[in-house]
Amino acid sequence: MDIVIFGTQAFEREFFDRANRTHNHRLTYFEPNLCDRTARLAQGCPAVCAFVNDRLDREVLGILHAGGTRLIALRCAGFNHVALDAAEELGLTVLRVPAYSPHAVAEHTVALMLALNRRLHRSVARVREQNFSLNGLVGFDMHGKTVGIVGTGKIGALVARIMGGFGCHLLGVDRHEAPECLTLGMRYVNLDTLAEASDIITLHCPLTPESYRIINARLLSKTRPGVMLINTSRGGLIDTRAVIAALKTGRVGSLGLDVYEEEADLFFRDLSNEIIHDDVFMRLLTFPNVIITAHQAFLTREAVEQIAQVTLRNVTDFERGEIPADNRVTRQLMMR
Repeated sequence: MDIVIFGTQAFEREFFDRANRTHNHRLTYFEPNLCDRTARLAQGCPAVCAFVNDRLDREVLGILHAGGTRLIALRCAGFNHVALDAAEELGLTVLRVPAYSPHAVAEHTVALMLALNRRLHRSVARVREQNFSLNGLVGFDMHGKTVGIVGTGKIGALVARIMGGFGCHLLGVDRHEAPECLTLGMRYVNLDTLAEASDIITLHCPLTPESYRIINARLLSKTRPGVMLINTSRGGLIDTRAVIAALKTGRVGSLGLDVYEEEADLFFRDLSNEIIHDDVFMRLLTFPNVIITAHQAFLTREAVEQIAQVTLRNVTDFERGEIPADNRVTRQLMMR
């Protein structure tokens, strides 16, 4: 099957070309993201492969459908950027990669925690300038601290296991209590209680209308002074302006982000010679207690290999009329 892959990064091609040896699809790579201006590049192509920052709203889906596209193959787990109602009305099938390497994201989450706690980003910068002073680099023992995990699916459960290994107390928020987390001693509470009791809050829930800006001024007012906040899930979970205000007062003591609500115009691009016009993002960069990585939590060899394999297998299954139910995205899935 002909597949147009939008928003392609150089590192992805190797993995997709290798995975395609067993599928023999005809792959066309485009570096630009999918949007209303680029959608017509898929004219006559039955399958389009999209990533997290590609636009899949009603307008774009309409253009794709008119051009003959029948399948949207997401090479990611999240699907909040897809207008699922429009996709169903147009008869477009949407498939995703529900799990590639939860270990990759969980490990990156903990790396952000450790780097923020021990000020590793500042320490490395100092030593490169031959400044060996330890002033301002005092951290805290992770052991005995309370970690609040919002969303205890595969990734959240792995974070719980790692933090349990540090000797942390675990609190969780989720509609469903994970047996593995209960075994680790996690106590499930409501979000307000988690905010009030946690030294570290880390987000691992999907972005839905209910979870949009779940971290907001009201909730931040309930947190412990100096709380560490980590988000490696979706940028829209956080009201960034409210977090900036909390950073200024010290209510948020440190912030680690791998995602940002307006990241589509920033991440996966080299903007080192350009002026960034996003004043909110640039304000975040001024804080010494903030670390931002550019949506790289998933980025391990194992994860990218799995993404490529599952994405192309989804297309093959669709071509054969054997659509995998677990990988299909519907409006009902969003409401779970």
